[in-house]
Amino acid sequence: MPRIKILIPNSIDLHLTADADVVVYDIDDAIPAEHRDADMLVVWHNSAERLRDAARHLPRLRVVQALASGTDAVLAAGFADDVRICSGRSLHDGPVAEHALALILSTIRRLDTLHDAQHDHRWDEDFIEAQGAAASQALYTLAGSRVTIWGFGSIASTLAPILQLLGAHVEGIARSAGDRAGFTVHADTDAAAVLADTDVLVAILPATPETTGLLDASTFGSLKRGAVFVNVGRGATVDEDALREALESGRLRAAAIDVTRTEPLPADDPLWDAPGLVITPHVAGNRPVGSSALIDDNLRRLAAGDELRNQVHPSSAARA
Repeated sequence: MPRIKILIPNSIDLHLTADADVVVYDIDDAIPAEHRDADMLVVWHNSAERLRDAARHLPRLRVVQALASGTDAVLAAGFADDVRICSGRSLHDGPVAEHALALILSTIRRLDTLHDAQHDHRWDEDFIEAQGAAASQALYTLAGSRVTIWGFGSIASTLAPILQLLGAHVEGIARSAGDRAGFTVHADTDAAAVLADTDVLVAILPATPETTGLLDASTFGSLKRGAVFVNVGRGATVDEDALREALESGRLRAAAIDVTRTEPLPADDPLWDAPGLVITPHVAGNRPVGSSALIDDNLRRLAAGDELRNQVHPSSAARA
């Protein structure tokens, strides 16, 4: 039986041990003709154009292994229906949870206003007074706050216990209700009632047709007035005009986003100047942890004819 040929990108340092023919390819160039017989393609930071090119020119391809936690870009590239597509689920749990925590604390404690004061060489007496005042001091701490994580997967399961240790009451929203990692998760259909008691909304949603623009004016209007919003999922899930308006009106006290609908965010986009908004350039999960082990495992599973890890397409239902 011929050995599996796998193409791995030059955008990440991988060390594979599985028995396979390993070829490193340049993500900025077309796949060389001599390597278009590959069985498996690993993608990381590939452009949409190069993904479409690979979909057209790799006729023997059996598996695409994405290292990102979401596979929306790969699914949109047009790979054949029988090509199995696997996500990098779990590779970003620690890094994204860590970045989400940083953004949550930044919004809660309004580090953006303190940064502005530092820039102006100003000791912010107003901030000091608000942080200590009986009427507003609860706004500046996670202790006693109600945090809702919308999109309760493996990243949320890593983040939620950390927030709980800091004194927050954490619940989730997902497609279906249940108990996940010891936390109560509500169904999407009950979102409005959950948001009404939410102090901090954290979005970790994938980009799908169902989630596009899901976080809109209605969502922000359902939140407790003065809540904060953090997005470390996908930019396509947020109505950015509604986000900006919620900040300008004071409906949201502050927000922090690591992702935007268009990336890079254009220099003239009004989102840059939205009050109380912190923007980071899609860096929450920029370092997948355990990539080589995941790829090795799926190589062995592919050779053995076993179920692949993190397979999102075709779905189990579609294969049955």
